[in-house]
Amino acid sequence: MTGFEIGIIGFAGLLIMLAIRIPIGVAMLATGMIGYVSIAGWLPLMSFLKTQMYWQFTSFDLSVAPLFIMMGQFASKAGLSQALFRAANVWLGHHRGGVAMAAIGGCAGFASISGSSLATAAIMGQVALPELKRYNYAGSLATGALAAGGTLGILIPPSIVLIIYAIMVEANIATLFQAAFIPGILAALGYILAIAIVVRINPKAGPAGTRAERSEKWAALFDIWPVLLIFLLVMGGIYVGLFTPTEGAGVGCVGTFLIAVTRGGMRLQGTIEAILGTANTTAMIFLILLGAGIFNAFLGFSELPILAAEFFKESGLPPFTILLAMIFLYILLGFVMDSLSMILLTVPIFWPIIAGLDFGLGPDDLKLWFGIITLIVVEVGLITPPVGLNVFVINSMAKDVPMIETFKGVIPFFISDGVRVAFILWFPILTLWLPHLIRVD
Repeated sequence: MTGFEIGIIGFAGLLIMLAIRIPIGVAMLATGMIGYVSIAGWLPLMSFLKTQMYWQFTSFDLSVAPLFIMMGQFASKAGLSQALFRAANVWLGHHRGGVAMAAIGGCAGFASISGSSLATAAIMGQVALPELKRYNYAGSLATGALAAGGTLGILIPPSIVLIIYAIMVEANIATLFQAAFIPGILAALGYILAIAIVVRINPKAGPAGTRAERSEKWAALFDIWPVLLIFLLVMGGIYVGLFTPTEGAGVGCVGTFLIAVTRGGMRLQGTIEAILGTANTTAMIFLILLGAGIFNAFLGFSELPILAAEFFKESGLPPFTILLAMIFLYILLGFVMDSLSMILLTVPIFWPIIAGLDFGLGPDDLKLWFGIITLIVVEVGLITPPVGLNVFVINSMAKDVPMIETFKGVIPFFISDGVRVAFILWFPILTLWLPHLIRVD
């Protein structure tokens, strides 16, 4: 049996294990080890584990992930999510759909210091759902807006999935953060526009709230100065080259910890919970990375990615046709897989194919452009049935809203994502302008 045939069998076996709900890290680890041994034997596998995999987990770059995870844990203990939603609500809540728009604004703000979609959805759901219910928002709009708003955590820096992608394709993390900034802002604005259209069609879905006094508005803005300070210090420092991403994450951890202590949300028990939460999430991510590393090595031995890249390169199909097919496949995978799993499973196969095609971009720019497109499409998987993890998180908090209503509620945001993908496909400058500007300066 050839390596290519073993690779095909291994890939099919992995999909079967995922279909029966074996954890992605365990499934990739088992498939990778069995496939590696089938092609190369036990001794090469042991050598690979003690050298390449060891050095991957002792990489300085990889330490950025747990630091940003901890920063998000401290931010949630500091009560910054409540302050963000309150500030957005006093400025937008008096408009039709304004409370839902405020929820999107709060999600965008919290995503800029948490780096996690599920954390953003869960924490902002706890804060915003009671207000949306108090103003008699339609259950579909309330839960749909929060589920979609949570997806901003996968794109707006510091995104953990973005960091993993950068490590996989050997891209510069800071430059990817720069490339994600404008698409992240467009995502939030697109979601707000989607809400405006929904309440224009059905005014009862999002009634207007009460208008706040001017003094209340400025007081609410003053209350979110810690978020602005952390974002400007950490992301601004990374963007202009003052910090490396790891150093910036360390500064952010210290800053959010001090804010949590001074705002009264951090005691000994809160500190222990934050550390344990960071450890649990980091362990899960590192197990998936271990499985992905061995599985990708197995794929390399099977030559499946190389042969796939050569096939598409010689197929004569236009590059954009191949890219659109990949996007469609990502949407299908989103029905059954979470975002990190999709990235780890597909990028080792898709990236060599994209790198061998001519999109009129240099290698570094292509990594940025393809990465942002991939993350946006993967983000859509968080709100698509039947998995839709963000939908399940939000719906579990809204016991009175049927699941089908929540899935109906995310449809306008799904359309908004489609429009955004189209814009970034045809106008790569939306992702490349800021990295080029900062690089020039």
